[in-house]
Amino acid sequence: MASRLTANGFELAFLGVGRQFNQELSVYDYDRCIEILCDRDGMTMEEAVEYMEYNVVNAWVGKGTPVFVELGDDGAQGEDEER
Repeated sequence: MASRLTANGFELAFLGVGRQFNQELSVYDYDRCIEILCDRDGMTMEEAVEYMEYNVVNAWVGKGTPVFVELGDDGAQGEDEER
């Protein structure tokens, strides 16, 4: 199995390891990454989101590139409860 890559500086946002086919991927909390950028680097929310999207989420660094998950309520939760 190929080694998984990590996102330096976002250790506090690490959620765990995801698996897809024959690879393991580091999984991070997207919103916590934004908080880290604001707190650590003094960015505004807008700056942090722009930085995160351009430099982190959309950066392909090869097989094993980390995954960033948005854990907030998107309306999809609870669908099974309505059935």
